[in-house]
Amino acid sequence: MKTMETSHPRAKETNGFATPNDLKTPTDLTPSAVSTISAALHELLADTFALYIKTKNFHWHMSGNHFRDYHLLLDEHGDQIFAMTDVIAERARKIGGTTVRSIGDIARHQTLKDNDAEFVGPKEMLAELCTDNQSLVRSMREKHKICEHHNDVATTSLIEGWIDETERRAWFLWETIR
Repeated sequence: MKTMETSHPRAKETNGFATPNDLKTPTDLTPSAVSTISAALHELLADTFALYIKTKNFHWHMSGNHFRDYHLLLDEHGDQIFAMTDVIAERARKIGGTTVRSIGDIARHQTLKDNDAEFVGPKEMLAELCTDNQSLVRSMREKHKICEHHNDVATTSLIEGWIDETERRAWFLWETIR
């Protein structure tokens, strides 16, 4: 994991994640909890952006007999996924952490794989998105455990809502490809 340089006079590093003192936010969470939760949210945000881009890629490149239905479904899914991004980033900032800073930062921290294929068939697109949404749910459950361990009730609550939304997307995709 690449971290910010800690040579800055007002930066403090804990668990591999440095936060400049100028960006720290008052919280009752321990510095270790802030670092651990921020790292989990950093990865979640990277995966959320990766899933958003893939969903929009497939939305833009959809073709075939069910074009309109699939195109609209993926547009709706893209809106839901994008809506998560600001909330995830701001949650990290609310507890005194930092968040993603660039496309390169996202690429270094995402666990979901990109799909740069020139052509992907409609059913393959939906199946891949179904798998990715299921992977995101598993990842969010792990992050929920981290937040719960540190008694970060607000983040656990947000994650619970995102799990429900992501399971719904996976369900719709699964039912569509059956």
